[in-house]
Amino acid sequence: MPERSESDSRKLLRRLRDSLALPGKGQDRLDRITHLIADSMGTEVCSIYLFRDEDTLELCATEGLKKEAVHQTRMKVGEGLVGRVARTATPVNAADAPSERGFRYMPETGEELFSSFLGVPIQRVGEKLGVLVVQSRTARQFSDDEVYALEVVAMVLAEMTELGAFVGEGEGPGALHRQPRIFRGGTGQEGTAEGNVWLHEPRVVVTNPVADDPLTEIDRIRDAVGQLRISIDDLLSAESLDKDQRQVLEAYRMFARSRGWLRRMEEDIQRGLSAEAAVEKEQSAARARLEQVPDAYLRERLNDLDDLSNRLLRILTGQGQDTGATMPENPILVARNIGPAELLEYGRKLRGVVLEEGSVGSHAAIVARALVIPLIIHAERITSEALNGDPILVDGDSGTVHLRPDEVVVRSFRDKMAMQAKAQERYASLRGLPAESRCGTVTRLYMNAGLMADLPSIENSGAEGVGLFRTELQFLIRNQMPKRDELAKLYARVMDAAKGRPVAFRTLDIGSDKVLPYMKPQDEPNPAMGWRAIRVGLDKRGVLRMQLQALLRAARGRPLTVMFPFISEHEEFVTARNELLHQRDREAAMGHPVPETLRIGAMLETPSLAFAPKAFFESADFISIGGNDLKQFFFAADRENERVRRRYDTLNTSFLRFLRLIADRCAESNAQLSFCGEDAGRPIEAMVFASLGIGTLSMRPASIGPVKSLLRQVDLREVRAVVTAAMAEGLESVRPAVMGWLATLPE
Repeated sequence: MPERSESDSRKLLRRLRDSLALPGKGQDRLDRITHLIADSMGTEVCSIYLFRDEDTLELCATEGLKKEAVHQTRMKVGEGLVGRVARTATPVNAADAPSERGFRYMPETGEELFSSFLGVPIQRVGEKLGVLVVQSRTARQFSDDEVYALEVVAMVLAEMTELGAFVGEGEGPGALHRQPRIFRGGTGQEGTAEGNVWLHEPRVVVTNPVADDPLTEIDRIRDAVGQLRISIDDLLSAESLDKDQRQVLEAYRMFARSRGWLRRMEEDIQRGLSAEAAVEKEQSAARARLEQVPDAYLRERLNDLDDLSNRLLRILTGQGQDTGATMPENPILVARNIGPAELLEYGRKLRGVVLEEGSVGSHAAIVARALVIPLIIHAERITSEALNGDPILVDGDSGTVHLRPDEVVVRSFRDKMAMQAKAQERYASLRGLPAESRCGTVTRLYMNAGLMADLPSIENSGAEGVGLFRTELQFLIRNQMPKRDELAKLYARVMDAAKGRPVAFRTLDIGSDKVLPYMKPQDEPNPAMGWRAIRVGLDKRGVLRMQLQALLRAARGRPLTVMFPFISEHEEFVTARNELLHQRDREAAMGHPVPETLRIGAMLETPSLAFAPKAFFESADFISIGGNDLKQFFFAADRENERVRRRYDTLNTSFLRFLRLIADRCAESNAQLSFCGEDAGRPIEAMVFASLGIGTLSMRPASIGPVKSLLRQVDLREVRAVVTAAMAEGLESVRPAVMGWLATLPE
């Protein structure tokens, strides 16, 4: 067969566009398209497979195979040659398909008559929609030109699938962006919310993938790329750029000036695509390559190209981020990822956040906790499916998102929210009461905070104070280091808002997953165990001193509580403590008021500190167990790794023995002990911690009511007896025994 010329490709695309424009049901369109492609390509078979769900492909139309197989033949991703195309998002070109690795024979289709096979992915900007296949009786390799032509056709099919061109009555897959979808991700912040989607970066919609005049389209793409290059050059000319920001923009400029990138898009246009469709075709190819690349640096560079393509599409279509759309009521933000400053700009208008990326310790997660809104992370592909205004349900407790839910799901979800609201009303009645157990033990319940916006929760939740104020947020949301006077004013406002209640200020805890935008990131193989928190503070002593001076001045003579994060050995605490005492004496010598009392503590987040010399426990006014990090290091389970972070139970007897050791060592030295972290806000875990002698628990404000309610119902001596008995039996976890005991309590 002769190679297809460029005019043949454009002719095929115009015929395809005209066919799609004819009235008819979705199935009729699919049938016409398979006939048209087979005829134009000179093949006996053309078949279209579309995704029925994320793992299953369905034969939705065919020319040349048995018609009765349509909507009956299905296969999993990776199964057979069609499944291989779907999995790898790359073409499969086989002259002798039955001898090809992974070939799967499907007798119901009658395909045993055909030897040659060419399959290409139907995809749009990384979203896999299906597979387009042509087959011939003659054993032959399809030419590069034919492969390219079929990829261009697949690109148009992807755009038309996106626009719902193949939806109608019958058994075919439902329309994109119209059917209910469930996304399962990870919990970044617990809680439930019902609302409507608000996309952080609205989708660019390409309505005309086929062009009539290639010369006009090439002029458009060249003009748009020119505008893109100028905009990047303008950004690079800004004097305020730091080294890292400049490196990112230099990478953008390199891609924008790539002749190969522009040439490939112009070739697609010569084949008949519009400028927008050509950009998306190249972007889809880059996304497919991204999924196959193991090297993190190269993946980041391909992400740069992806972002650059989006910028180019917005220039071509005029669909900027400000599309004129009005933020819906009860907005739930949906994004691939988002920085802390951008999230704070939305503020308390948001009811929840759903991200494709992110982590439990990310900047966005920290801000979501501060805003007390549910956050779901790793909700893969949701930005490709969601549209502004779509109804959405977010269940941060289970890590589940319901997009465009049906009425049954909505009713069930609202019932759950109503039960939670009723429980909160019950907890509100306990607000002014102490967390006093039946045995007379009083557990102090504090809240975690990081923003001024958190502080009203002290009154509303019944917290006795702030057990952890995260000071790093004020550093993370700026493009440069905050000034001492700015921080002093902020910390003073925090203390004012606490109205005499204690506030434990944790000094700057950066590093690991919290990297300051103006501090050069460290190339570390394991940042969670690297240069972070107090290690940064002791090495960058000027930053630590500046923050300590700001805290001392904010106190204005009032009592001040400071704790140092990630202390691993006694000497680190001694050095940090001496620095704080030195700065206090310096402030006094300058005539500034110094705190009436100064309590200095450490966060115990590494197992090594539990075995520090007795002098450490005697020199610390208090110790706060950083539960999230301590569990991570105790079980050697990365808290950012969804495969392992929930694998180990907090009520594991080994971990509880370790906590009891810490509690006993603190009791011997009269050092106050608290537990701070997600587990402190879980009623069962909180009850067990209190029974071990941990007298203070610090948690998110919404957890104080449930924890207080349970603590007031139990005798902690009985809880301790149940825990001790379970340990003596050699059980791996005390949870079953504790839950069994709770079930015996009167209502």
